Amino acid sequence: MAGALSGGMKQKLALCCALIHKPKVLFLDEPTTGVDAVSRKEFWQMLHQLKKEEMTILVSTPYMDEAEQCDRIALIQEGKIMSIDTPEQITSRFDRNLWAVKSQDKYSLIQTLRDYEFAESVQPFGEYVHYTDQRPDVTADVIEEYLDSRQVADLEIKKIQPDIEDTFMRLMNQEVGHE
Repeated sequence: MAGALSGGMKQKLALCCALIHKPKVLFLDEPTTGVDAVSRKEFWQMLHQLKKEEMTILVSTPYMDEAEQCDRIALIQEGKIMSIDTPEQITSRFDRNLWAVKSQDKYSLIQTLRDYEFAESVQPFGEYVHYTDQRPDVTADVIEEYLDSRQVADLEIKKIQPDIEDTFMRLMNQEVGHE
């Protein structure tokens, strides 16, 4: 019975049902929400195969790693399109250096960076904090010097390339006037 299937299998079954009549366009609304990582990967493999068969697929998803797999994406917040283009073009518009900063006490690191007079954006991302500075030419040494002066220990700071999620967060902050 379909009701006894796992979340991932239910989503695959729903996709199969949607494909029975061989549509030219497939609309999927958050198809992998609540699905385990393995099933998410398998689901996207199926979508890539359908794309090769020249099916147009429109997907809404809260998962930015999934959005990056699409040919074109629209970043939408509160019903407003903030950007629409290829993932590469959208991330290329990120106009600041982005730093991944890590220390043993992540909470203290976040608070200390937010208190920094030159902080533009401070966002937790996994074990790192993604940081942008108001000064376009700031270096890791300058950030480290500030954090050292505030007794933040065991620092790791590295410059990274922004991804779709970083870009989305930046656009959101700009929309609400935080940057």
